[in-house]
Amino acid sequence: MDIELARTFLQVADSGNFHAAAQRLHVTQSAVSLRIRRLEDLLGVSLFNRSKAGAQLTSAGEQFDRFARSMLRVWEEARYQVSVPEGYSETLIIGSQYSLWPGFGLRWLRLLERMLPEVAFRAEIGMPDRLTRMMLEGALDIGLMYTPQIRPGLRAELLFEDQLVLVGPDVDYPETLDDRYVFIDWGSEFVAAHKSAFPEFRASRTTLGIGSMALEYIVDHKRAAYFPARIVEDQLEAHSLSIIPHAPVFPFPAWCVWQTEKEMDSIETAIELLRRVAAKVDEDQEEIIEEVAAEAAALEEAAALEEEASA
Repeated sequence: MDIELARTFLQVADSGNFHAAAQRLHVTQSAVSLRIRRLEDLLGVSLFNRSKAGAQLTSAGEQFDRFARSMLRVWEEARYQVSVPEGYSETLIIGSQYSLWPGFGLRWLRLLERMLPEVAFRAEIGMPDRLTRMMLEGALDIGLMYTPQIRPGLRAELLFEDQLVLVGPDVDYPETLDDRYVFIDWGSEFVAAHKSAFPEFRASRTTLGIGSMALEYIVDHKRAAYFPARIVEDQLEAHSLSIIPHAPVFPFPAWCVWQTEKEMDSIETAIELLRRVAAKVDEDQEEIIEEVAAEAAALEEAAALEEEASA
């Protein structure tokens, strides 16, 4: 059976409609329909109940789902293992959400290269749904993400909590936000916490969906936004950004998700190395927060002394 038929089946099953599956596969909706019809002809059963609301698995489709996932995992594992570079025993495929790669994923990769000299590596970047899909298909061994989607065959572990801090062009930026503020969508939990912390704030003129790609814009245009403290460490040292004292800080947990069905010693070792990197990142981030708190206290003390002297 053509492996693309199984891949298309799973995209329709996961998305619930043919149009979304076509977008994910970068083909036309008619191509998806044709593939599903071919697959149903091969199996001799109907796999989906089609309606205006979408496509729902039939009982036969539910049975085929687990076999399709198994087939795709075996195929992807075979495809990557036969392409292992000469001189290496296996290939470990790691993935990361965009904002976790700089300063965290890169540290991990450097440590992996040093500690696993017999292993070749492939790195992928994407949003949680794409990384999860790749793991379910066997095309990814370990993923780093903020909002894990736990599925059969996958396991998740909390690594550390990013601290989302408000940064601006200088410490005098108002903690109540103004028209220079850019809202960065860090996910539904952040959106809810932000709304609770800033009930009077209606909406930002500019909203950016991917935080890691917004940093240069924020610095160049002297704007303000929320970022994980570790991401803005260099900008804080260069004084191109400042953490705004007394502004709310939002915890943002980062997770590791991995395949439990693959038997590779390198996966276990890689996860242990990841825990070591996470511990270091957590420690560095706490130092940043403590330094900012100390600076804020010093500014308050200086202001109090100045007010006392003028009185």
